[in-house]
Amino acid sequence: MGTLPLTRFQRLTEHLQQDDQLMPTLFIGHGSPMNGIEDNDFSRSWAVLGQKIPQPKAVLCISAHWLTKGTSITAMPSPRTIHDFGGFPQALFDVQYPAPGQPELARETASTIHHTSVHLDHEWGLDHGTWTVVRHMYPDADIPVLQLSIDYHQSPEWHYQLGQELAALRRKGVLIIGSGNMVHNLGMVAWDKLNESEFGFDWALEMDTIFKDRITREDHQALVHYQDLHKAAKLAVPTPDHYYPLLYALGTRLKGEEPRFFNDRAVGGSLTMTSVQFG
Repeated sequence: MGTLPLTRFQRLTEHLQQDDQLMPTLFIGHGSPMNGIEDNDFSRSWAVLGQKIPQPKAVLCISAHWLTKGTSITAMPSPRTIHDFGGFPQALFDVQYPAPGQPELARETASTIHHTSVHLDHEWGLDHGTWTVVRHMYPDADIPVLQLSIDYHQSPEWHYQLGQELAALRRKGVLIIGSGNMVHNLGMVAWDKLNESEFGFDWALEMDTIFKDRITREDHQALVHYQDLHKAAKLAVPTPDHYYPLLYALGTRLKGEEPRFFNDRAVGGSLTMTSVQFG
């Protein structure tokens, strides 16, 4: 008796079968869109990171710049490059990052999540929270990249718990990246001091230190309830869009995984580029 041909979904399941090697999970402070085309300390560290960690079968990014009602995942075979910013040089708008999508992985991820229903999206693409970082890590654009949206109507605890459900993908060769900034207050940026190395306001540096301390101690609940950590939290996180990706990374962290901090610098006084790798 002949065997039935495998469906595309079955082929993906074979491709993304349980790996012996656990993929790391990342939170990356992405900062200015210009980091996507500049050769600087941040972009160089992303390039080195892409060479050091095991090559993933796919990348799943939770970007601070896709805020939705409900949860969506990009499910198109060829996601577009989104230039979701203004006032920057034309060279930045000219960038295309033609990484493929992977509709089968989108469906598998949606079925992995029981915390909420996940909409398969065919309109979004890769926004600058994703491509400005990933294009340095994987410049050949030959690794599938997907984005998961942030349901902006949900609580911090809700996002952390959703991140916990994504952790299973790490054993299937998927690199999970939360892309935002731990401290992110654009309204208080000292634009005249952008070129001053590591300049940060006292409250920004203090909150960054508190965040790193709680991450190191695996005190995830304190980080979920970040508003209660210090009076400066309202300045550091005036809106949670750039902070929520950190909660996804924490949710995918396995107990006992030591953090490795990098790009641990302030920019413009009120932003920090602090990033962390688990695994």
